[in-house]
Amino acid sequence: MAGYLQKLMRDLESPVEVRRFGSGWFAGFFALLFAISGFVLVVALKFPAWLTTPELQIVRDWGGFRSAIHVILLISYALALLSLLLRSRKVLGMTALAIGLGAALLGGAAVQSDDATGWGVFFGIDFFIVNLLATGFMYAPLERFFPHRREQRLFRNEWREDLFYFLVSSMFVQILAFLSLAPSQIINANTSNWQAFRAAVASLPWLVQFVIVLVASDILQYWYHRLFHKVPFLWGFHAVHHSAKSMDWLAGSRMHVVEVVLLRSVTSLPLFTLGFSASVMQAYIGFIYVWSSLLHANVGGNFNRLGHWIATPRFHHWHHGLEREAFDVNFAIHFPWIDKLFGTFHLPEDRWPKDYGIPEDVPSGYAGQFLYPWRRTGKKTDEVEA
Repeated sequence: MAGYLQKLMRDLESPVEVRRFGSGWFAGFFALLFAISGFVLVVALKFPAWLTTPELQIVRDWGGFRSAIHVILLISYALALLSLLLRSRKVLGMTALAIGLGAALLGGAAVQSDDATGWGVFFGIDFFIVNLLATGFMYAPLERFFPHRREQRLFRNEWREDLFYFLVSSMFVQILAFLSLAPSQIINANTSNWQAFRAAVASLPWLVQFVIVLVASDILQYWYHRLFHKVPFLWGFHAVHHSAKSMDWLAGSRMHVVEVVLLRSVTSLPLFTLGFSASVMQAYIGFIYVWSSLLHANVGGNFNRLGHWIATPRFHHWHHGLEREAFDVNFAIHFPWIDKLFGTFHLPEDRWPKDYGIPEDVPSGYAGQFLYPWRRTGKKTDEVEA
C-alpha cells in the first residue's frame, strides 16, 4: 500500500514537461479530484450527523444536489478512462476508478442517510470539499495561465502539508468557531445597554456596514499581525505561516491553530458585538476566504498604483519575502494605506521578492509545526524576522 501511494505521489508531482496536454496527466488529475470529491460528498450524505456542516443544509436540500454528485462521479469515470488510454503510467486513472467505485458501492448519489444521531459535534467534511473546489477552480487556472513564477508546479514542495492545514481548518470549523466567538459572546452577555447603538449600526445601508467592517477589521488585524512579529513567543506561532518556501493559493491556509483562534477572535469582535447585520458578517467571512487565497496566490501583475491602496498578491508577497528589505513590512490584509500611516509600507516598483520563507529551521509536517512554538529556543532577532 505504501509503495502504491508513493507511485501516486510521484505521478502527481511529475515535472511540468511531463504534464503536457495530451499526455493523460490532466485527465487523471481531474478524474482523481472529482472522484475524491464525489466519494466524500457521498460519505457526508451517508453520515450527516457527524460529517456535515449545518450552515450548508440549504445546499444539501437543493433539488439538484444529488444530481450534481452523480455528474461529478460520471465525469471522474470518463476522465479516468481517458487517462488510462493516453498515459503509460496508469496509477492516476486506476486510483480515480477505485475511489469512484467505492462511492458507487456506498450508494452513490442515491445513498440513504444513516439515521443515527450525533453528539452535537460535527466534522465539516462537506465544507472542506465545497471550499476546496470553489477556491481551487478559481485560482488554479489563474496560477497556470497568469503566473508570477512560471516554473512553479501545481504540486510544488510542501503542498501536502498545506492541503492538510486546509483540511483541518475546514473539518474543525465548529470547534474553531466556538473558541473564536467566545470573547464576542462574553461581551454580548454583559453589554445589554448597547442595544440602541447596535440598532443604529444595523440600520445603516448594507454596503456601508460592509465597508466599515473591512476597514475596522483590517486596522485590528494590522496591530494583531504586527504584534505577532514583535513578541518572540507569539512569533513562534506566526513563524509556521511564514515557513512556506513557495507562494500559491493553498499556502495561505498554513497557520498554527492557536493563531487561527486568536485571529478569528480579534476579527469577529466588531462583527458580533457592534450590531452589524448577519448577512454582512456572512459576506465578510466568505470574502476573507477568497481574498486570503488571492493574496498568497502565484498570480502575476505588478499593479504599481493599485497596490498602494488595495492589497494585491505582489504587496503581500513582499510580506513573505526572505530578503532583508521584506522583514516586518506590509501587515495590512486589505488596505496598504494602513501600512503607509504607520511606516511599514514596502512595494518597490515592478519588483517581487526573490525567495520566500524565514531563516529559522521550522520543522516540516503538521505535528512538528504544531509543537514548534513551545520547543523553539532563543529570542526572535532581526536576523530571523520576516
